[in-house]
Amino acid sequence: MVAHRVLVVDDDADIRESLRLVLEFEGFAVRTAANGAQAVAAMEAEPPCFVILDLMMPVMDGWEVAGRMHDDAQLATIPLCVVTATPEWAPSDSTCVLKKPIELDALLAAVRDNCTDLH
Repeated sequence: MVAHRVLVVDDDADIRESLRLVLEFEGFAVRTAANGAQAVAAMEAEPPCFVILDLMMPVMDGWEVAGRMHDDAQLATIPLCVVTATPEWAPSDSTCVLKKPIELDALLAAVRDNCTDLH
C-alpha cells in the first residue's frame, strides 16, 4: 500500500477530475476509475491508502465494490469513503459517508485521517 495514493471512483468525469485536481494539489497521488470494475482492478493492482467511492455507477455499482472490498482480506483493510446524494443508503462498514455536493474540507480531513503519515 502506498502511503499517499488515493483512488477516486465516480462515473461523472467532472467530479473525478475535480477531486483529482484538489487531492493532487494537497500532495496525494491519485488514480481514478469510471466504474466499479475499474476500481476493483486498480485496488488489486496497487492498493491505495483511501478510496472515495460513488454508489450509483454503471458496469459495477458502488454497493458491489464495497461488498467485494469487504469480502477480500487485502481490500477490506482499505478505508472507504462513500460519496452519495443519498447518505442513508451507504454501506454500514464505510469509514465515512459524505453527501453530494461534497464539502472539500470534510473530504480532505477524512483522507488525511486515514493516510496516517500525513498528520
